[in-house]
Amino acid sequence: MAKGKTTAKGKTAKKKAKPAKKENAIARYFRATRAELRKVHWPTREEAWSLTKVVLIVTVSMALLLGLLDYLFAMELGGIITGSAVAIGVLIVVVVASVLTVLIINRQTAR
Repeated sequence: MAKGKTTAKGKTAKKKAKPAKKENAIARYFRATRAELRKVHWPTREEAWSLTKVVLIVTVSMALLLGLLDYLFAMELGGIITGSAVAIGVLIVVVVASVLTVLIINRQTAR
């Protein structure tokens, strides 16, 4: 016997395949995200606290360094604008030291 239904003309009708239900993109995204989060090695409370301390120390130290540099550059620029001999002398020393540093670094990397 043939599988499927027989039509009035005696031919067997093929079953129509149901179209595959299209997966919701948002649901697929959340499923994939959940699967990836299961693979993550989460730090312990102690590890998280020690890493937080490192970040805070680096942040505060960089803020202090940048604040100090800002203050020094503001003082130097103010001295240059007013025509202070000391400020101009410091500027010349800094420029010469910078040029020498660049030349030394370039010479070492060229070898």
